[in-house]
This record gives sequence, C-alpha cells and structure tokens, in this order.
Amino acid sequence: MKPVIEEIITREWDMFDRVNNISGRAPCQDDERSFRVMRGSQFEAWDDKTLESYLQDLQTASAGGRNLLTEKYGYMMAYTAPLEFEEIKTQLPEIPAEKNILIQKITKRQIEWYEQTARLFPLLASRGRPVHHGEGGMFDTSVEVYLIGELSTYSMDTLRAYDSYTEKLAAEGKNISHMILENTVKEHGYASVEETEAYLAKQHEPNSDK
Repeated sequence: MKPVIEEIITREWDMFDRVNNISGRAPCQDDERSFRVMRGSQFEAWDDKTLESYLQDLQTASAGGRNLLTEKYGYMMAYTAPLEFEEIKTQLPEIPAEKNILIQKITKRQIEWYEQTARLFPLLASRGRPVHHGEGGMFDTSVEVYLIGELSTYSMDTLRAYDSYTEKLAAEGKNISHMILENTVKEHGYASVEETEAYLAKQHEPNSDK
C-alpha cells in the first residue's frame, strides 16, 4: 500500500474513532481491520493527485480542530435524520452552490457506475447498501447518501482532482466502482469479482456444499 494511503487511513481512523453518534458508539468503531480494508480498497483506486489533495484536506482539518468523519455523517443526516439535522446543520461548513454542483455531477457519474457493476454482479451488490436514497427505508444509508456525505467534506481542490480523474476513467471505459469492488474482494482472499460472484452463486444452489 502506498505511504500516502497509509497516512490517509491512519488519519481517518483517528477521526472515525472520535465520532460521537446520537445512539452511542457504533460497533464498526471498534473494527479497525474492516475499516482499513474498506477505505484502502477505495483509495487504491484513486490517482496520486487526488490522494495527495485529500491528505492535505485531512491535515488542514486536523490543524483546525475539525473532524471530517463527523462532518461526513452530519451531512448524511440531511437525508437519514432530517429533524436531527436541523439541530446540527449550523455546526457544519456551508456548501457553496459551485461545490454542490460538482458534488451532484460526481455523484451522478459514480451512481451510474455502481448500477452497472450491480447488474453484472448482483449477488455481491446485494450484500451492500441500497443504491438510492429511500430504497432501503428512510433511515437506511444508501450508496447515494454516503457518497454525497463524503464528497461534501472534500475541498474544492480535491473535488476538482477527483472529477478530472473519474472523467479520465470514463473516457477510458473504466468503472471505479468495479475497481473498488475488485480491490475489496482481493483483500478477502478472492482472485477477482467474477470468482467471488461465482462462489456466491454456488452457495445459492440447492443442495450445494457450503
């Protein structure tokens, strides 16, 4: 793993460990290994420019006493807990119109990629979050809502870098959702997403040896 990714994950984990949830500490806050697999799989799919810019975001936030992970979950509450969000929204940095436009642009592109990946690997996708807000219930965090929350914490420099990078991937016919999923299954010992999907399909066969 690249040193820049190691530093990003270490800084994120420190922030995640200090997130105060409304309902108390979440079990995932005591599972550093899973956190590192999940976040590492995402960042391994990024280019160096975006990684360096996001690391700068984390460093700047820490220097200013901000917790970007707390802010991410705060922004998500606009969708998952709107009444509670009204009580805490003034504690979050306001999102300018220009930034919101870029967030929506990136979200649209990435959701299309996620949907494409889910069609190809439905069993793997079924183990993840619902794609769109409201599909799994009002209080379920969808891929869409999680992505909006996370992008909202990025600086404009990082958003521009990520937008440029994902545009480049699209022009090359690549899909970052597939890339992240591939990294994830390899971290769990599988050779590819195709192998993992085939394994799950076998588990669903009647009388299969599990």
